[in-house]
Amino acid sequence: MSLNSADIKRIAHLARIEVNDTEAEATLSKLTGILGLIEQMQAVDTTGIVPMSHSQDVTQRLREDVVTETNQRELFQSIAPSVEEGLYLVPKVIE
Repeated sequence: MSLNSADIKRIAHLARIEVNDTEAEATLSKLTGILGLIEQMQAVDTTGIVPMSHSQDVTQRLREDVVTETNQRELFQSIAPSVEEGLYLVPKVIE
């Protein structure tokens, strides 16, 4: 994809950014470089390569899932402004 200075100015206008001619030319060269790099990366053949979530095959040590806090639901609901059937009632904010 090739861009020109008019494209940069149009994008800047859509983004509500004021860009002069010097800035447009500098941005054009940067975006052209970025788009060129993307084209190079898309040209790489990745068939047969399994996607991975991390570059290293590591696992996280997990701790036991144990309750460490006491149940204070009744206390919290006793100080709430409005509660009904165990649920906190809040004012309607969307009409």
